[in-house]
Amino acid sequence: MSFINYAAKELNCKIIYYGPGLGGKTTNLQYIFNQTRAEDKGRLITHPGETERTLFFDFLPLNIGEIKGFKTRFHLYSVPGQRYYDASRKIVLRGVDGIVFVADSNVDRMEENLESLRALDANLREQGYDLRKIPFVFQYNKRDTLNPIPVNVLRNQLNSFGAEEFEAVATEGNGVFATLKGISMKVLHAMRN
Repeated sequence: MSFINYAAKELNCKIIYYGPGLGGKTTNLQYIFNQTRAEDKGRLITHPGETERTLFFDFLPLNIGEIKGFKTRFHLYSVPGQRYYDASRKIVLRGVDGIVFVADSNVDRMEENLESLRALDANLREQGYDLRKIPFVFQYNKRDTLNPIPVNVLRNQLNSFGAEEFEAVATEGNGVFATLKGISMKVLHAMRN
């Protein structure tokens, strides 16, 4: 859950990019980092592994300005997508305020998308969260692939609860900030309620 420091007038929110390995989670954070002014971001911290871009997590602190007199920061994380990093994913999910599920649009990755979504749901339940009640959006990444999974198929297979959806090509930045804005608005709205 978000951390509010009343003495310092700071609000810190945790947003996690979750999805299958090599689906574009780290690429999203790298694009955000590269396109954000130096004074509005911290250092991008990555822990690459041998078989995947992310070993434990990636982390990017992002200042978004003041909201009702509070300096507001989003702490963006991406977690490893492969199944054997499940313990790492569980640790990073603690205290989450919002989730971006980055689905890979390559036809041969649908099973990995489904498996990752099931793991996310199980990991959240284990910590007392409900995937359908937490601020949550889908990003259908890699829309530039030669034969992408149609959006309606991704929606029917993954998005049974009607979460907001964004199409993206993270390597080019298409849809990256729209996705961030979408999840940010949901997190801020949830905090008001």
